[in-house]
Amino acid sequence: MVNTMGEGPCSQPEAMGKDSSLLSARLVRNRIYCSDALVIMRSWPDSCVDACITDPPYNIARKKRGLAWAFSSHVTMESDWDRFLNDDYAKFTLSWLREVCRLTKPNGNIFIFGSYHNIYLIGALVQRLCLRIVNSIIWAKPNAQPNITCRMFTESTEQILWLCNNHEKKARNWTFNYQLIKEQNGGKQMRNFWVIPTAPLSERRLGKHPSQKPLALMERIVLAATNRKDIVLDCFAGVGSTLVACKKLGRKYIGIERDRKYCQIAHARLKEARAS
Repeated sequence: MVNTMGEGPCSQPEAMGKDSSLLSARLVRNRIYCSDALVIMRSWPDSCVDACITDPPYNIARKKRGLAWAFSSHVTMESDWDRFLNDDYAKFTLSWLREVCRLTKPNGNIFIFGSYHNIYLIGALVQRLCLRIVNSIIWAKPNAQPNITCRMFTESTEQILWLCNNHEKKARNWTFNYQLIKEQNGGKQMRNFWVIPTAPLSERRLGKHPSQKPLALMERIVLAATNRKDIVLDCFAGVGSTLVACKKLGRKYIGIERDRKYCQIAHARLKEARAS
């Protein structure tokens, strides 16, 4: 299904088999792994999750301190985990994409968040891997951070690539709960332009992440593209918005997050979700 960057388009996949009997004990459902995503994913067996919903680093961190806005507490991204050299970012992105494709069952759904900083690179790599692009969703934020440079339009959207984990010519029968989503949209077909505010203060009460996604957004994706008891992977889990949405909606989850602080926040949010 996947190939390396140096190979021609749609070439035969390299052998990526694992000893499932050896590795399956290491993968535990409804757990957050506080570890490096690539290291831990490489230890897991093929086709062990039904879907992947993830929000990877965007490679937008500044070398110096971020710009502050006088009327809010917002600071532009300056975390080390989001800082790469361009060539390194492309290699990193291809590596985790290949692992996600290996771990996700054939024809399983993969949702990837991005902005204009990285989504075109991700899209190019997806096409190199010959994966089926089902949709591109635009998430519009009505309460987006103002642009303090006054030299461009205010950036107020992110994109979400919806992939089917199979060759573009063989992809079929991916999960889409059309009728359920239509009912939630007042009996009308839902469009791919979603106006949803950023995560409210109530969802940041236990701690926050600079790119935290609102539960309303994550719940819509989980409802639309997975079924009850499905296993959903988020390999860049942050403070666990994907995982909390899965918990609330009866899906199983597996999260990976290397920052211990964010892991602790995600644990606290999941504990709260269980209690409620």
